[in-house]
Amino acid sequence: MSQAQGISSGDPDPLGPGETSPRPDSGPGPESGSAPSAERRPAGELESTVLAALWAADTPLTPGQVQGALGAPLARTTVTTILTRLYEKGTVARTRSGRGFAYTPTEDAPGLTARRMHSELQKEEDRSTVLARFVSQLTDEDEQLLRELLDGDAR
Repeated sequence: MSQAQGISSGDPDPLGPGETSPRPDSGPGPESGSAPSAERRPAGELESTVLAALWAADTPLTPGQVQGALGAPLARTTVTTILTRLYEKGTVARTRSGRGFAYTPTEDAPGLTARRMHSELQKEEDRSTVLARFVSQLTDEDEQLLRELLDGDAR
């Protein structure tokens, strides 16, 4: 599932916030003998994990198949909710499969990252400053690659 690395981000991206584990309770802490409270998952983590499972499959998957591919203790209803959210955002497509749906990603991981970058750029009125700051923070290798891409010389 290494394709999912690097695509999880905060709330502003097109993927939106991910599912979270239960909020820590405000009851007594571990020092009083109770179990430690659950930690929140980073925003978008479950959506990224579900997308990685879909990218790894060579066929559309039902929520039950995604659940099995994840190997994580997630309820099928949770997986269905994540897939529905991804569908509403246009990140996955769905086709009828029995009484439910089977899902497939609408683009690969690099395409999704490019879409997120474009979405962030669209939010700014001063696009030239945003682009200038982005370029100024590139490594020398990435700057050279960008120059080649802009000149039409790259791959």
